[in-house]
Amino acid sequence: MKRRTFLQGVVGTGLSSLLAENALAARNNTSIRFLRPPGALPEDEFVSRCIRCGKCGETCPNRCIKYFDLENGISSMDTPFIIPREQACILCMKCGDICPTGAIQPVIREMEPILEKVKMGVARVDRNLCLSWQGKTCGVCYRACPLADVAIRIGMLEQPHVLKDCVGCGLCERSCIQIPQAIRIIPDHIRKT
Repeated sequence: MKRRTFLQGVVGTGLSSLLAENALAARNNTSIRFLRPPGALPEDEFVSRCIRCGKCGETCPNRCIKYFDLENGISSMDTPFIIPREQACILCMKCGDICPTGAIQPVIREMEPILEKVKMGVARVDRNLCLSWQGKTCGVCYRACPLADVAIRIGMLEQPHVLKDCVGCGLCERSCIQIPQAIRIIPDHIRKT
């Protein structure tokens, strides 16, 4: 066997193993809790259709869209994501209008189309951390929600109750004054696995 053939085989096998391990690690990685932009296709289809052009982030007026390096695996590299605690989505729907491949579907910026087509995740309240559930009135998450009384409502002492129409934009999580936050978005791609 020639040295070149041997080296190509070793490098090729090593690279294939590294890619497989990286993909497996990314699938099992629960430390990165991220959202895809509103109107994004289901995760596997989204990753395969996204061409990593960066247009969605350029058009985002809230600058909430970031791009993965290797922290979520090679298959996700340069794909857009949102960390709601850092900067949440304001549901402007501009990212879907500019996406050239349809990885992020266009959605009209009206309540019915948003409720029907945006599935970023769903908010969950930790009643042990929430001030309103501890007897102190707060209501910051409710006031931050662009779909108040549709996605979230408040009860006595402004206790938040997440409703089935929550689209997971993350504005409630971003605005929560508790550390750690008492309300978090559970991403759609995690809930379905």
